[in-house]
Amino acid sequence: MDFRTACEETKTGICLLQDGAQEPFRVRLHLARDLLMVQEQDVVCVSGEPFYSGGGAEHNIPVVISKISKEQRAELSGLLFIGDAILQINGINVRKCRHEEVVQVLRNAGEEVTLTVSFLKRAPAFLKLPLNEDCACAPSDQSSGASSPLCDSGLHLNFHPNNTDTLSCSSWPASPGLRWEKRWCDLRLIPLLHSRFSQYVPGTDLSRQNAFQVTAVDGVCSGLIQCLSAEDSLDWLQAIATNISSLTKHNIKKINRNFPVNQQIVYMGWCEAREQDALQDRAYLPAFLALRGSCLYKFLAPPVTTWDWTRAEKTFSVYEIMCKILKDSDLLDRRKHCFTVQSESGADFYFSVELDSDLAQWERAFQTATFLEVERIQCKTYACVLESHLMGLTIDFSTGFICFDAATKVLCGQLR
Repeated sequence: MDFRTACEETKTGICLLQDGAQEPFRVRLHLARDLLMVQEQDVVCVSGEPFYSGGGAEHNIPVVISKISKEQRAELSGLLFIGDAILQINGINVRKCRHEEVVQVLRNAGEEVTLTVSFLKRAPAFLKLPLNEDCACAPSDQSSGASSPLCDSGLHLNFHPNNTDTLSCSSWPASPGLRWEKRWCDLRLIPLLHSRFSQYVPGTDLSRQNAFQVTAVDGVCSGLIQCLSAEDSLDWLQAIATNISSLTKHNIKKINRNFPVNQQIVYMGWCEAREQDALQDRAYLPAFLALRGSCLYKFLAPPVTTWDWTRAEKTFSVYEIMCKILKDSDLLDRRKHCFTVQSESGADFYFSVELDSDLAQWERAFQTATFLEVERIQCKTYACVLESHLMGLTIDFSTGFICFDAATKVLCGQLR
């Protein structure tokens, strides 16, 4: 299930998500112009009946349903269970709200309340419920005693990774006035500006052929997104890269309004820098490169303020470095799309990007930055040694190359 708009700014599809040590589960990805949404499926039920709850942020757990009023639609529907955690009320995220705040939201929710609930493993322990299917949870006079499936063998209708086959519409009890529906609820939102993505195992040259992850500038990670095939994974990466590139260009245009002509930004983007003395399982680290004015900057994170530009990890003069796009025979390991930057001291810095389009964009940007700087300088003289003699080499944009003796200033040669 997949579609795009004519502008290729949006894309939607079903994938698997590997998040930590848990088993992969189905999610829906939705790519917008400036956002990647990772969504999970859940049952949203509409109910106006009162229920009783405990928990809240003060207990380091979402508010949990502890009692359900007897003979009310919340009980008759079979959609709510004791032990369910309340995640949203009428679309309002209350996962991290205090108990009193959740109660206030419920009071202001109106006659019909749309709840997004999910079973959490911590909830039974918080409510002192046993964690087995054979137990009996004793009901009170005011509560139906209906509990979550870890202490009740009945169906639990909230979707979670280990319960993908119980979302059967025919199993949902009907009740007059009850409204319910399955929805894709946001699990993670990844702002694309300055985000980075990778199909490699972090720090290594091991490529995942059909999987990738996206990390926002604030460190929020999508988790490992697994596609059906390598082609599908590459298609997602291309679409994400296109939107990130578009946002970056727009951002550069805004920032350049505050910089003089000779200090304009030509390029900004993430890459992976190969560490010369790093351990084998951590040979690559994320690096943010920027071409601005006469310099190439290497940052640990994208520069946001003017002060950030003074705190670059490395700074190179564009006209004193050489960039080389590496062929397959020049690569140091299994990473593709690599280039080196040789500094004036002769040191080589090795970088890797994810896609062919990323590499082509970098090469064009470096050529543009070099041309603009040479055009601005017009003429530059360097000290050099020729046959043990100290010489001067002048590179002139209009007249060409001039070589002269540094001591006598006698012209030794000129090449136009």
